[in-house]
Amino acid sequence: MGAIALSYWKDALVGYVRSGAPDLTNRQMALLMIVYLTPGPHTVRGLAKALSVSKPVVTRALNTLGALGYLRRERDDADKRNVFVTRTSPGASFLDGFADLIDGDEPGAASKSPEAAHAHH
Repeated sequence: MGAIALSYWKDALVGYVRSGAPDLTNRQMALLMIVYLTPGPHTVRGLAKALSVSKPVVTRALNTLGALGYLRRERDDADKRNVFVTRTSPGASFLDGFADLIDGDEPGAASKSPEAAHAHH
């Protein structure tokens, strides 16, 4: 059943919930990871295709991620009709902290108090 992998994922999610960081949906987290972990440029159409969802679904998720400062939309200088989804420093910091929770590299990441964990993000 992959009990070890699930145990790591559980520990990461518990640490994430305790951290006080924004509570992203799986869809939002998947979009964030696609943009940060796969080569771009990224478009709404391409992200919708990657997740097999509609463009409005991606747009709603991007609205939330953009409001948090985790992603940014930028017009293509060469063709103003194109909009690219790009990375931001706050988004990179958020994912670095989440990666620490998964890796367990951060001392006591999963057992931090909510106040201490929140200060990290």
